[in-house]
Amino acid sequence: MLLFAAQLTAQETTGKTDSLPAGPTYYQKYGLRVGIDLSKPLRSLLDESYQGLELVGDFRLSENLYLAAELGTEKKTTEEDNFNFTTEGNYLKAGIDWNTYENWYGMHNIISVGLRGGFSAFSQTLNSYRIYTTDQYWNENTEDFPGTENLGEYSGLTAQWAEVVLGLKVEMFTNLYMGATVRLHYLINDSESDVFPNLYIPGFNKVTDGSRFGVGYNYTISYLIPIFKTANKPKKKEELDN
Repeated sequence: MLLFAAQLTAQETTGKTDSLPAGPTYYQKYGLRVGIDLSKPLRSLLDESYQGLELVGDFRLSENLYLAAELGTEKKTTEEDNFNFTTEGNYLKAGIDWNTYENWYGMHNIISVGLRGGFSAFSQTLNSYRIYTTDQYWNENTEDFPGTENLGEYSGLTAQWAEVVLGLKVEMFTNLYMGATVRLHYLINDSESDVFPNLYIPGFNKVTDGSRFGVGYNYTISYLIPIFKTANKPKKKEELDN
């Protein structure tokens, strides 16, 4: 008993606790981050068959959880072996991101894993096409189709898909972020015309024959609009040791 009382008195005298000494307060920012996908305007400048724009945004719900969305529009002309067509439409993707990165003191970077649900409404315009013929000569297996009754626009098409997203955002300056994502798509459902299949879907990208999977990416610049801040709780010694 005397030994225990002496230890307790010593602890009260020195004021030792299991927390580290207080340092500068570190605030975590909560707010709306908005930006643009840089790859689509750049591609629009370099590729005359493509026009596109995508806006991105996320909102922080907790320390690691974010609501995220992308809203975009695309117009692309595709030349295949037997036909030429133009796809034009809009899309929306919405879901969540989970930040897996443990930031150092004062940093606000993100390495995230996310899920999205995607929806696109679009049209397909068949510009020209040729039909297949078994009368092959010198490796030629197509001929110009004489009729034009199938040419024209097919509108009212839709598609729905799911995405797994791997993302990175780095704070370059205060509240200004550069980012990139890689995405794996799975096409759940799409409506198509009776003339030809959907070989390109805005927001989903190229559709591969015989597969419902696709891939995508973006490179973004975004700005965080802070709404409020929360102070980090002091970490205890045993938390740091673990």
